[in-house]
Amino acid sequence: MTTRAESTPDDDTTQESALVGGNEDGEATETSGDEAADSGSDESEGELHDESEDELRDESDDRLDGDAKAIRRRPPIARSRVLAFGVLPGIALLLALTAGYFKWVDLSGSEEARARAESVRVASDDAVALLSYSPESAEKELGAARERLTGDFKDAYTSLTRQVVIPGAKQKHITAVAKVTAASSVSATQNHAVVLLFANQTVIVGDGGTPTDTQPVIRVTLDKVGGRWLVSRFDPV
Repeated sequence: MTTRAESTPDDDTTQESALVGGNEDGEATETSGDEAADSGSDESEGELHDESEDELRDESDDRLDGDAKAIRRRPPIARSRVLAFGVLPGIALLLALTAGYFKWVDLSGSEEARARAESVRVASDDAVALLSYSPESAEKELGAARERLTGDFKDAYTSLTRQVVIPGAKQKHITAVAKVTAASSVSATQNHAVVLLFANQTVIVGDGGTPTDTQPVIRVTLDKVGGRWLVSRFDPV
């Protein structure tokens, strides 16, 4: 006959403790597994975060490098713009002003040279007209010479010829012939000139009289009036 072993309270307690212990160990194992999983997850997230930061830094560095290259490329463009919009117009203006100046100088020089030549010619012709006359035509000749004058000198010459020269030429049969042996321009502008003349005047008094020569040096001042050079002063030197 087989005898069934009866369980004692101590055995039950031991079994329960084992069960409980087994459950606790299982729970502990599960907890450790979860913690390990969480730790692994955290590490993965940390690695991903680090990788993301690295990528962002790389992108930022790339952008900075690109900006730096762009900045390095800008100076030539800026210099070219300064050259195009600043220096070149200035050079063009300078060239225009220089050309205008030389044109003005050339024009002024040409006008001055023309004034010198004209004033010397006119002064020479006027001196001959003012100092030459004959008994028969003194009034006509000296009257025509008067139209070559201007200003106060014209009035003074008119009075002198009408009161002294013309009456004396008629009464004493005085003949005067003048010529200019040399002439030089002292100064000249478009409207004013001074000329130095070296003249020779031969005067004969009466019929068959002895000629008398004089060589006056005359400073002639001319002003341009109405487009004509007129004598404003006639001063013996």
